[in-house]
Amino acid sequence: MREKYPFQIDAIVLLPDHIHCIWTLPANDSNYATRWRLIKSYVTKHGASHLQLQASRSESRQKRGESNLWQRRFWEHLIRDNADFEQHCDYIHYNPVHHSLCHRVVDWKYSSFHRYVAQGVYPIDWGVKGEFMGVYGGLG
Repeated sequence: MREKYPFQIDAIVLLPDHIHCIWTLPANDSNYATRWRLIKSYVTKHGASHLQLQASRSESRQKRGESNLWQRRFWEHLIRDNADFEQHCDYIHYNPVHHSLCHRVVDWKYSSFHRYVAQGVYPIDWGVKGEFMGVYGGLG
């Protein structure tokens, strides 16, 4: 999919019930919808059986032949500047702590946080529950 519709994953976190990411698309290309559709389709076809989902499908999903793995919509936001990028990276990387899936960001392995630590962007002890305020404004 990335050969036909290239993009770079700048930041990502995969959680049990949702995903957050920042992508960079080629110049003059803003087709997020096709990329998400192809990713959702691939994961559903090749990975959904391993997840053993028990949730029932609505009548609307049944009519469309949709699984219960993905919601139909996604939210996109154009990053305005470096400060906006940093704020969104902080939000993404702190999300597992915010949702009480771990107490320290470093303990969540399904995240680009570890790449950012290796690059020297974050210290390894960044984002400990109760210490990080950032974009959560005290919700952490």
